Amino acid sequence: MSEIDRRRLPRFSNDAAARLKTVAARAGRVAGEDADGAVKAARPARTDYLAVKAALQERLLDEIGERGLLENDGADVAAAVQDFAARAIASEDIALNDAERVRLAEELTDETIGMGPLAPLLADPAVSDILVNAPDQVYVERFGRLERTAVRFRDAEHIVRVIERIAARVGRRIDTASPMADLRLPDGSRVNATLPPVTIDGPTLSIRRFGRRRLRRDDLLNIGTFSPEILEFLVIAVRARKNILISGGTGAGKSTLLGVLAEAIPETERIVTIEDTAELSLDQEHVVRMETRPINIEGRGRISARDLLVNALRMRPDRIIVGEVRGAEALDMLQALNTGHDGGIGTIHANSTRDALSRLETMVLMAGIELPSRAVREQIVSAIHLLVHVRRYDDGVRRIESVAEITGLEGLTPQMQELFAFRRRGKQGRRVVGHFTGTGVIPRMVDELREEGIQVPAALFQRTEEADL
Repeated sequence: MSEIDRRRLPRFSNDAAARLKTVAARAGRVAGEDADGAVKAARPARTDYLAVKAALQERLLDEIGERGLLENDGADVAAAVQDFAARAIASEDIALNDAERVRLAEELTDETIGMGPLAPLLADPAVSDILVNAPDQVYVERFGRLERTAVRFRDAEHIVRVIERIAARVGRRIDTASPMADLRLPDGSRVNATLPPVTIDGPTLSIRRFGRRRLRRDDLLNIGTFSPEILEFLVIAVRARKNILISGGTGAGKSTLLGVLAEAIPETERIVTIEDTAELSLDQEHVVRMETRPINIEGRGRISARDLLVNALRMRPDRIIVGEVRGAEALDMLQALNTGHDGGIGTIHANSTRDALSRLETMVLMAGIELPSRAVREQIVSAIHLLVHVRRYDDGVRRIESVAEITGLEGLTPQMQELFAFRRRGKQGRRVVGHFTGTGVIPRMVDELREEGIQVPAALFQRTEEADL
């Protein structure tokens, strides 16, 4: 670099330069001085790369904060980091080879606008969950199994900085006054973060990852999530505007299946989605996405799923999709589905199709309106046509375990009939062995569909003894 070019580079403050040189000196890169104060020549030792990067990171965060760039677009911050790295290397005479300089700039960028040590895990398509319990305890889930990684944070404060960076990018805040937060990464991945005193041993970070591209019906068919017969029937039901509730446990694939079923919604219809953390990515063009908002630090500003659902009814929706029913919004959803807003799809946490109905009833009662059990159950059986239960099996594969049709109310008991099921036979190594089959029961809705000119092949529901999946 020429002397003119060197003069053009902004210089660090004397204090910053002194700190940086101290780190480099400890790493053996800065010449020492003899007792008389004269600089004596010394052969450079190997640079302590991590120590230099840590010192630069501290100064970089100060500079980025002073310039007010943390809220800016990622490209602006990346450019500032690149400029900072160039000034640090050129101005302070830190001897790094070309590869280390490139690596330094990339890692400083990741630390500033990215996920720091977690960047390699986020780039791994096989990782579905990332769980940070402590600076030296980072776990991932690959193919349905948890495993510990070699990824490390420097300390608890390092984890907090990553959490704060994520929160700042989405206009949220997390601190000791509000020590819990549900956030979202740019790729749609869900993030849950906690700080002490909620988690007494230190900050934690849980990331539920989504693939770089949304899984489609053909992908799930190839994976073995459902059979062609189940897929064909569910597509017919969606197009016929039947109301469908997808149940399953955490990580069972409910949202993924919801996205696949939404593919069958005609392009001409207006879709309104309601989610706690927006993660659905639909193919249709006419989609309005709505997201709840928690209370702010003043204790105000909360927007609940119930508020959004009531507002959605005024937006002339053809379809209302509720990402997850988890509270009092269940009552408003049932009322909407019973008053002409058919064709809705939603998900609910439950262990079976029968449990899903019980949970839905409990959530209706959370609305604070005293209704007799029979009235609530009548609303449920009138609003919901199909229940689809998804389960993540031991081998990590998410499969539709049961598809059931609600047929009515007998006394106080909702009646349903199973149409499809996954019959498990055992295991071969890690792989669960079994097959999908119809139960031989023809749904009651088939007659209604035929009256509307929609043909449903009876062969879809026949019992099968196919090859193991």
